Amino acid sequence: MTASPFDHPFLSSLLGDDEIAPYFSAEADIRAMLSFEAALAKAEAAHGLIPAEAARRIADTCAAFSPDVSSLRSATARDGVVVPDLIDQLRTAVGEEAAKSLHCGATSQDVIDTSLMIRLKTVVFLFAGRLSAIAAELDVLDGQFGQNRLMGHTRMQAAIPITVTDRLDAWRAPLATYRDRLTEQSFPVQFGGAAGTLDKLGSQAAAIRASLAQELGLTDAPQWQSGRLPIADIAGLFASISGSLGKMGQDIALLAQAGGEIEISGGGTSSAMAHKQNPVSAEVLVSLARFNATLLSGVHQSLVHEQERSGAAWTLEWLLLPQVTMATAASLRLAGALAGNIKRLGTA
Repeated sequence: MTASPFDHPFLSSLLGDDEIAPYFSAEADIRAMLSFEAALAKAEAAHGLIPAEAARRIADTCAAFSPDVSSLRSATARDGVVVPDLIDQLRTAVGEEAAKSLHCGATSQDVIDTSLMIRLKTVVFLFAGRLSAIAAELDVLDGQFGQNRLMGHTRMQAAIPITVTDRLDAWRAPLATYRDRLTEQSFPVQFGGAAGTLDKLGSQAAAIRASLAQELGLTDAPQWQSGRLPIADIAGLFASISGSLGKMGQDIALLAQAGGEIEISGGGTSSAMAHKQNPVSAEVLVSLARFNATLLSGVHQSLVHEQERSGAAWTLEWLLLPQVTMATAASLRLAGALAGNIKRLGTA
């Protein structure tokens, strides 16, 4: 039994996502943090800040390094972050000479925030593909049933007849907007040093940051360690996606309730009423939309980020953003399957 439904032994089959969950594993986080350290060493060597041989040693070690996770766990309880112990272990692994050049000018927040951006960049790419797949399924439904009739409803009351195309357009239009926004989404490197000033790098700070971003495939941007708009932006986009998919789920659940205008395969059974085919996926889309809408207010609390670094606001992000992402992943997965399971829509 787990505290999270996203990796629960059986709830995860409904609410989880096997493709996206690994990006929030400890292993993926550590790999991305090690990528930061290797890229930082390469960038600093390219600008003559550290010896090239030290950078090679650091990069080679990071590529093969497996930390002592039990040590990381106990150290995080003490330090509040995993990075100090990870760097201590790395310094031992790279050797005394290269250790002097490791993590030069960086701070824990640089490593952790950049690791998150590295992983989110891939997640967002996968989300964009899923949005395209859902839109394609809706296009198929439009081709099959677009001219069929539905009763339009306003304020939960029957209004006037509409076509299936009219309803599908309401589901489909936001998806293209979200796909474009995901494609255009920026993933900035975080590199500010102890207090956001990169004081140890002097006049080379901006150039080294740009090289670091290029090494990692991220956007070069001024430090954002106390300005959390990149986190709030992406959480808001994810919540909007799940919200629009929740609207689709709500409409489908209401169509199933009314009967006669929709036929869905793969509905859920009842332990008490064998005749029932419950619109489980549609209902869960509504739940996930409301869940993310609730969590988004918490993510926005992290914008109240005192002075140059907030431990409290930062920790709040760790609690919330993975859940927002996983709920969005589940929404996209369920919406795609649900659209594919619609066998009839509207009346001829």
